Amino acid sequence: MRAMIVAAGLGTRMRPLTDWCPKPAVPVRGIPLIAYQLELLAHHGVTEVIVNVHHLPERLEHAAREHCPPGVTLTFSREETLLDTGGGIRRAAWFLRESDPCLLIGGDMLLDVDLGELVRRHRAHDAAATLLLREDPREAEFGSVGVDAEGVVRRIGSRMHFGEPGEERRSGLYAWANVVSAAALDTLPDREKFSHFDDWLAPRLAAGARDVRGEFVPCTWEPVGTMAEYLAVNTRVTPITYFDPQARARAAGVRFEDDNVIGAGASLGAGASLHRVVVWEGEQVPDGFEAQNGVYAGGRFHGSESRP
Repeated sequence: MRAMIVAAGLGTRMRPLTDWCPKPAVPVRGIPLIAYQLELLAHHGVTEVIVNVHHLPERLEHAAREHCPPGVTLTFSREETLLDTGGGIRRAAWFLRESDPCLLIGGDMLLDVDLGELVRRHRAHDAAATLLLREDPREAEFGSVGVDAEGVVRRIGSRMHFGEPGEERRSGLYAWANVVSAAALDTLPDREKFSHFDDWLAPRLAAGARDVRGEFVPCTWEPVGTMAEYLAVNTRVTPITYFDPQARARAAGVRFEDDNVIGAGASLGAGASLHRVVVWEGEQVPDGFEAQNGVYAGGRFHGSESRP
């Protein structure tokens, strides 16, 4: 099976960290974020992965190659200009069509889910696209997708409604994982830049299609899109079933000290006092430095409270 990791964004909400490192390559518990997606896909039988890249592409490609699981072949789709989610998928459609179905997952999250079960449900209903949904109290913050009694998508967020009023029976947070049939890729809009939701799936639903579904498969989902979210996934252990990131990080020289993550080759000066701080690889924290709730990167400290 083939899959795509959608990873070409600018990561503006995590600046200034993303001025030096593309968001899918930032270290999470000492391991580049994209390593988690690659391990998840490999664990569920994916053997070929395409990653779209734009911002600091060499750094992201290097991180992906360094952490690519055995047996997985990587391909990269470089976008000179950002094509949005749908445009990025369209540009990679030549690769994805060779797998029926294929998987599409986002590059800015920690996800643990049985992708095989999601694929089985997709095939059982002969769907064009199946979205991973999760009942989650954060729906109010991130938005939700509503489905009817048969699992067909009837609403996307608050702005798009399909079918007749009152059809919605259940709603869930969209966990940015999708199974897509090869034939559905042929219906991608014939233009370069567009959204996969607003400009591809929504028009299909608006035209009366009932083959775009949402499935509630138990999953762990943690976003990594803002400074606060980044700090949260680093300073607590998120249960991951498909590999042991802590063991891999320690083997690479990462240290977990109290609630701090100290990157490989980083040093703490005499008398330095840190609380809930992520220190990136190779950084040198000065003597007597005191800080909490933030990231030490690029030679200085960046607190999370000051970031929206």
